[in-house]
Amino acid sequence: MHTCEPTQTPEVDRDALRARYLAERDKRIRPEGQQQYVEAEAEFAEYHESDPYTPVVARPPISQDIDVAILGGGLAGLVTAARISGAGVQNFRIIEHAGDFGGAWYWNRYPGIQCDTDCYCYLPLLEEVGYIPQQKYSFGDEVFEHCQRIGKHFGLYEKALFGTLTRSMTWDASIQRWRIGTNRGDEIRARFVIMCQGPFNRPKLPGIPGIADFAGHTFHTARWDYDYTGGDLRGGLDKLADKRVAIIGTGASGVQSIPHLARSARHLTVFQRTPSYIYERGNVPTDPAWAQSLRPGWQEELRRNFHTGAFEAYGPGQHDLVCDGWTEVSRNVRDHLDRTGGWADLTPEKFMELRELLDYQAMQRVRDRVDAVVTDTATAEALKPYYRFLCKRPCFNDDYLPTFNRPNVTLVDVSGTKGVERITTGGIVADGVEHEVDCIIFASGFEITTDLDRRFGIAPFAGREGLSLYDHWAKGYRTLHGTMTNGFPNQFFTGFVQGGVTASTTAMFEQQATHIAYIIKETMARGATTVEPTAEAQEQWCTTVRESAIDNSNFQRECTPGYYNNEGEQQIRSHLGDPYWPGFYAFEDLLQAWRDTGELPGLALGTPPEPAR
Repeated sequence: MHTCEPTQTPEVDRDALRARYLAERDKRIRPEGQQQYVEAEAEFAEYHESDPYTPVVARPPISQDIDVAILGGGLAGLVTAARISGAGVQNFRIIEHAGDFGGAWYWNRYPGIQCDTDCYCYLPLLEEVGYIPQQKYSFGDEVFEHCQRIGKHFGLYEKALFGTLTRSMTWDASIQRWRIGTNRGDEIRARFVIMCQGPFNRPKLPGIPGIADFAGHTFHTARWDYDYTGGDLRGGLDKLADKRVAIIGTGASGVQSIPHLARSARHLTVFQRTPSYIYERGNVPTDPAWAQSLRPGWQEELRRNFHTGAFEAYGPGQHDLVCDGWTEVSRNVRDHLDRTGGWADLTPEKFMELRELLDYQAMQRVRDRVDAVVTDTATAEALKPYYRFLCKRPCFNDDYLPTFNRPNVTLVDVSGTKGVERITTGGIVADGVEHEVDCIIFASGFEITTDLDRRFGIAPFAGREGLSLYDHWAKGYRTLHGTMTNGFPNQFFTGFVQGGVTASTTAMFEQQATHIAYIIKETMARGATTVEPTAEAQEQWCTTVRESAIDNSNFQRECTPGYYNNEGEQQIRSHLGDPYWPGFYAFEDLLQAWRDTGELPGLALGTPPEPAR
């Protein structure tokens, strides 16, 4: 591991760029917001419910009483299972739709899939399972194998119900348990339920008129059809040699799969509404000497450095140990202040002004790189991202931009019409022109900031006295510490709700899992049957979150539409939930202090009724 230097960025006209950013945003905003996407259900259910990788094996329905049900076997579910096992809980099940562990890394096997953040930070439990990633940015198969490694290390396979989709969940006060119904006819009665579906759980489709009319072949990138394309996640899609392929969407999955499609297809047509930020990848194999030098605690040290660079700011002389696009602006800000001696009279206002300027400069460097790589000037202009850094998910790829120099690749910019106009039996219509194709691939993302019922896909989802979670949270999250909500006893949440947020999402899962495991262990040790936040404690936490909030709504509204800002809807729903803005590690200290009291403050414990005499 080495430290790195600031990047060389060009001077910019900030006012002119800001005007351009706003104009580009306005071109793309659609009044229907998130409703422009179709749910993967009913006639489109196969895009979500099918499993092209593991045949579903028939089994009889299960009727079982257990202590804990973990819904989801991705990284959040694996980390949670490891932590509750460590707390002494063994009677639990992991209910997972897929045929194995991995979550998004099970479903997403499209060619070119690769982690876009430093894997020494991203892959959880590395020290506990004794594994070092093979390179800085792991390919999807290595991440999937790591998920399996965690499952084997902690003995989780015998706890798993694979190929099983949770359909309903209701609290039954008569037995003080959650009744969980599944697509396999199961009835699982669990004392505690932990939601670990993750944000990349349910694919969504673009609501394009005629989407069901196409007579050719279609699939979503999260259900890649290798029987049709040939090859594997490293490419070699030989069955496409005589095929005209279209892909709709140029986010992370599109950016990573498009170079492989272009190498193999007779012709590839890329439909782009908004260009992605494309930074050079610069992947390197793990240095054996560095790996040998690691000491206990190395991953947490690296994660803290990554969090500082991506979400906060480096201090005077502080080194950037991650050295990539996520930390570039912070690295440049620190260098500027170090060189100019600007730390002495730095105010929050001056800091934000400087950071904004260097953000504009870094984004201009990214746009200049497009001109340097893409030979056709019109295509290059269409590929340039005009928005602030972190308005959309950054992408990192060394092959994407050169792909548009190939003669068999056509870029269709649909920003002016706010998307594809319609799909016909034989192709795709954009700007009045029909593009005839044999196959359409939807790289249209997931239900990340849509309504909760779309994201969870569980109905009913009812707590005490039939209270719907979707109604309970209709006007915003209401929790204690982002993990529990009043009216839903023995129910826990992971992910982006009302807690700490860090650049390494899996560190957030570990923080939440540790806290949840502690509460479950203490509840059971104290002989209680139920635990939930009091209404007062919940309201107090909501107040704390509101009062700590940093108002970045203007930043989000000025961003180009995408899932980071709820597709530009007037009511912004951040993909980060309602964060505790003092910081991820400040939140960690808060949770630790809460646990150290030993009193479970703000939680109400219910005890079993006295037996009849």
